[in-house]
Amino acid sequence: MRKLWRNIVLLFAVVAMMTVSGCKTMNVSYSFTGVNIDPNIYQTFTVDYFPNRAPVVQAQLSQLFTDALIDKVQSNTSLELVPAGGDVSFSGEIRNYETKPTAITSDETAARNRLTITIRVVYTNNIDPDASFESAFSRYEDYDSSQNLADVEEELIELIMENILEDIFNKAFVNW
Repeated sequence: MRKLWRNIVLLFAVVAMMTVSGCKTMNVSYSFTGVNIDPNIYQTFTVDYFPNRAPVVQAQLSQLFTDALIDKVQSNTSLELVPAGGDVSFSGEIRNYETKPTAITSDETAARNRLTITIRVVYTNNIDPDASFESAFSRYEDYDSSQNLADVEEELIELIMENILEDIFNKAFVNW
């Protein structure tokens, strides 16, 4: 027992000496969200309004997406939203919003329909321009053709946007 206590005291003494003696330490940060942003460098972000330029326009989609992108960045980073000139910025447009049949039955009617949303995003990293990108993000959700789109549209848009936002966030802030 005495030997165990001696080893514990010795361990604490070594740790204390390393701390006091000024051992060179590395600047390491950990994040449970996987975000790879140095808060000492990146402090602000900007999100421009995403206009709906799809052939079929869903009236609230532009505002819903713009607000959801702001919420996603605010809730997963320590960046502060600024109206212009952020360290990183997002702009772009909604390019596609369409529903079409996906599963045709033997009597040539649709059994399932697919709602697809495509959003073009321009991400500008003003600190590290090499990290900037322009990409189209597209996701879809299927629904039963016996359902009216108006009845399931809100839920489908929410699911699709959640996936698109995750893709955008990962490409902008997470190093794989």
